Amino acid sequence: MHDIRIIRENPAAFDAALARRGDAPVSSELLALDESRRAKILAAETAQAEQNKASKEVGAAKGRGDEAEFERLRAVIAEKKKEISVMQDEAKALDAQLTDRLAYIPNLPADDVPDGEDENDNVEVNRWGTPRSFDFPPREHYEIAGVAPSLDFETAAKISGSRFVFGKGAVARIHRALAQFMLDTHVDKNGLTEVNTPVLVRDEAMYGTDKLPKFGEDSYRTEDGMWLIPTSEVPLTYSVAGDVLDANALPIRMTAHSLCFRSEAGSAGRDTSGMLRQHQFEKVEMVSITHPDGSDAEQQRMLRCAEGILEALEIPYRTVVLCTGDIGFGALRTYDIEAWLPGQVAYREISSVSTTGDFQARRMNARFKPEGGGKPQFVHTLNGSGLAVGRCLIAVLENGQQPDGSVKLPEALAPYLGGKTVLGSDGMLA
Repeated sequence: MHDIRIIRENPAAFDAALARRGDAPVSSELLALDESRRAKILAAETAQAEQNKASKEVGAAKGRGDEAEFERLRAVIAEKKKEISVMQDEAKALDAQLTDRLAYIPNLPADDVPDGEDENDNVEVNRWGTPRSFDFPPREHYEIAGVAPSLDFETAAKISGSRFVFGKGAVARIHRALAQFMLDTHVDKNGLTEVNTPVLVRDEAMYGTDKLPKFGEDSYRTEDGMWLIPTSEVPLTYSVAGDVLDANALPIRMTAHSLCFRSEAGSAGRDTSGMLRQHQFEKVEMVSITHPDGSDAEQQRMLRCAEGILEALEIPYRTVVLCTGDIGFGALRTYDIEAWLPGQVAYREISSVSTTGDFQARRMNARFKPEGGGKPQFVHTLNGSGLAVGRCLIAVLENGQQPDGSVKLPEALAPYLGGKTVLGSDGMLA
């Protein structure tokens, strides 16, 4: 959500920032609504002052027996009361129109975000590890002999339809181990607080984290009006909605492992094979609530937390900063981490780490009290995958595959797998 006062002060700069995203100018439309709203408020206040003046005079007229003046003033009071009610209703309607219009306008990209039209213009900022050279054609995860029996897409389709998987046996255990390893790392090494969140949330939580109103079709809604979360970013971030936090309590750093649900609207025909793009998946999410002065440094910290997971799992990756044409609706700046998938001979996104500045905080009225006193200010909110568990599973399986269809597993997972380090070609851990 944007501050209309900032748009009033420099509408040209606001439109120029939107233009970097490829969006049309909107400041004139917004300011016209704002001017009409403010005019109604001023008119209501003027009428209120006139009513108050008449109210003071009506008693005096009655006291001196001036019945004509008394009746005139009573009529003025009644008329002003009606005028005030009408103008207040009109001001509220205009305010609702302005708020609704602002809710559809994306965040403005940070000055250091590179200009560009789409993912092809993203800029690589880091690369770690060297993709392994195979002496056999590497397979995609669902084609590996030791993996294929444990990824049952037919049973999942019978139960739920397309874009679901019925994971079993050793692969299901490796998936669980990955989530546990990520959580333990973020809690024990990275200092995040673990949270077990609801996966059903109200409209307000989706709105406050910029998933509504524009992106309702991307998520699932129950018949009683609750939403299945697209990621635990929603409940973690919204946990501070309406709060006025102490400055010395910041930053608040949280992590959660949860089921996530996305309709994948608009993705027909994309990544239909395997488990890369699913309606239901799991993520270990990171969310930070920070002082504005510390949000840029916090984003770098979160980025390193996510990258560290891949390094511990020995997965080659690259990190890119998204250009203005690829950045998400609520993001001020986003880094994507892309893991190397030898089966696809490509780097694929496994984490996004974004700062929204005060964009979400304004929507959900989350503020803090400055240490030196003064008016409460909006916090900054950040979110990042640490990591997407299913995609990390794909990366582990494809990078560790062997010629006989077995998979060599990362040493970091051994404590979570009873000391076992290999997924055999028979689908058993050894």
